[in-house]
Amino acid sequence: MSIRIGILGYGNLGRGVECAVKHNPDLELVAVFTRRDPASVKILTDTAKVYHVDEAEKMKDKIDVLILCGGSATDLPVQTPKYAQWFNVVDSFDTHARIPEHFANVDKAASESDHVGIISVGWDPGMFSLNRMYANAILTNGKDYTFWGKGVSQGHSDAIRRIDGVKDGKQYTVPVEAALEAVRSGKNPELTTRQKHTRECFVVAEEGADLARIEQEIKTMPNYFDEYDTTVHFISEEELKRDHSGIPHGGFVIRTGKTGWNDENNHVIEYSLKLDSNPEFTSSVIVAYARAAYRMSQEGQKGCKTVFDVAPAYLSAMDGAELRKHLL
Repeated sequence: MSIRIGILGYGNLGRGVECAVKHNPDLELVAVFTRRDPASVKILTDTAKVYHVDEAEKMKDKIDVLILCGGSATDLPVQTPKYAQWFNVVDSFDTHARIPEHFANVDKAASESDHVGIISVGWDPGMFSLNRMYANAILTNGKDYTFWGKGVSQGHSDAIRRIDGVKDGKQYTVPVEAALEAVRSGKNPELTTRQKHTRECFVVAEEGADLARIEQEIKTMPNYFDEYDTTVHFISEEELKRDHSGIPHGGFVIRTGKTGWNDENNHVIEYSLKLDSNPEFTSSVIVAYARAAYRMSQEGQKGCKTVFDVAPAYLSAMDGAELRKHLL
């Protein structure tokens, strides 16, 4: 019997979840819920239907796991606890500083309704979090480093587009190669924010806009660009569409550490990702954790979980015997 999946929100992430479900034969997409007019939303799965979000509660007995594909700023803090009343849920909440608060809210709702809610699923937080944890547990005498990119930061790109005189824009986060090599060599450098990453902006300006002012506003923007070496390129709309239409991303989690009675041996653990599509990869991680949420719920577990709480075997469509034979 297939695990019945619902999607709430049909943007880049929701479309990615639909594609990921297609590649997992034990999962079945049943419904997509939207705040838009359902008639205006065209999905790819012939056997699923589009409903208005207000109809979700009525579907609580027809969906095993609801995947929440809204944004972390305003959608998920409200939606995940709300829908955990009626469904097992998975989200990709990625505001690191607010994860403890979000966990508490979802845990209360999911525990009271006997559901499982898995939050902050993706690659960071998510796969990078797991690799930081494993590396810390193994190399207890060591130091962590996380580098992001080269890739498109959607939040920073949005910040550029909010500047007066900007028609469109994309921003790439780029690791500083010298910093990466220093870490990989086991030197354990102390690195500032500016030393770890640079930011590269490709901007389409409105006709007649003050380019010098736009560049200055970008480079001095607090919380986004002021702590980084930032390069601004002004290009045409055609160039942006031709050369910067994708949403690639990736990065590296590295831990360097020492073992031996006198710390005589050095070790480096590195996990890296190179992604053509940030939302589609994130969606693929989420779908694996939807399988886990269903299995944990079937066992009688309840409450909020993170990637730290989910045994790896719950993620795989293979059973224990297959995992031991083929992957162990």
